[in-house]
Amino acid sequence: MNDIEIRPAEDRDLTAVAGLRWRWVAEKQVPDTGREEFVRHFTAWAQERKHTHRCLVVARGAEVIGMAFLAAVERVPTPRALCRRSGDVQCVYVVPEERDSGVGGRLLDAVLELGRELGYERVTVHSSDRAIPAYRRHGFGDSPRLLQSVLSS
Repeated sequence: MNDIEIRPAEDRDLTAVAGLRWRWVAEKQVPDTGREEFVRHFTAWAQERKHTHRCLVVARGAEVIGMAFLAAVERVPTPRALCRRSGDVQCVYVVPEERDSGVGGRLLDAVLELGRELGYERVTVHSSDRAIPAYRRHGFGDSPRLLQSVLSS
């Protein structure tokens, strides 16, 4: 595990990140969009949002084997805090052959450290059932005040 690097994604990584996102969906269902079209769209999307959706990658040499996004959420100013932000962890994925090796945990730690560096008040995540224990191990917990309303079916 010492042979991996966790770092901010660079433009040259975005095709690989898009490929991981494609692979993630393809593990569960047949994607609705062709792979090449998706990679083009995702790469452009990520480049346009690189200041609001920070991507970290896990790399072993030149190969990207994991990713996570930290999306910025601008919050309404208060008289006590004129600049308020929180973050939302999105799209955490590690290739199946690297799961349960500690790589995902190191990636989560890096995402949380990035949130601290950016001065975020909190970081949230919408998790799959499988990943909840991992998030809990890394400091995430339930909040009785964080509610949601699902707007689409």
